[in-house]
Amino acid sequence: MELILGIVIFIGDIWAIVNVLRARTATGGGKLLWTVLILILPVLGLIIWFFAGPRGPKETTASRI
Repeated sequence: MELILGIVIFIGDIWAIVNVLRARTATGGGKLLWTVLILILPVLGLIIWFFAGPRGPKETTASRI
């Protein structure tokens, strides 16, 4: 059970780091801080990033036209 939970957390952390690095709203220093937070505190960092992390611009219907 711990192995499965560890794998899920690892995948979630990798997903979060990729999204942080791809975010256009975060600066270089902000990306570094988010990445370090996620690496040092895998579970808590992932939760904090999910609720407060950098977000890319939302795509609207008008921007797709």
